[in-house]
Amino acid sequence: MSEGVKTVETTASEEGQPLPQQVLDTVGLYCPVPIIKTAERIRQMARGEVLEVLSDDRVILIDMPAWCRSKGHEYLGHFERDDEMHLLVRKAGRAHRAIERRG
Repeated sequence: MSEGVKTVETTASEEGQPLPQQVLDTVGLYCPVPIIKTAERIRQMARGEVLEVLSDDRVILIDMPAWCRSKGHEYLGHFERDDEMHLLVRKAGRAHRAIERRG
């Protein structure tokens, strides 16, 4: 893939976190590129699937939850391993968006 973004095999998440169907490595990329790459990848995924985004840009801890709220996706949290942040996002389906609109 271009621009230093690569797909890696699904990694094991921290205990209690869902196992992602896909992993997006954005290490070395800085705001807003990780969010742009996340948006591109999540469009290709099925509803309900989980994407794990790897990043070393601490700003993503603010940007990703905000982006998820604005697009209706579910931010599942993050954990840190080996100086990298692992953020988990579940792609929203119609049921997720309907629930958020009522709340």
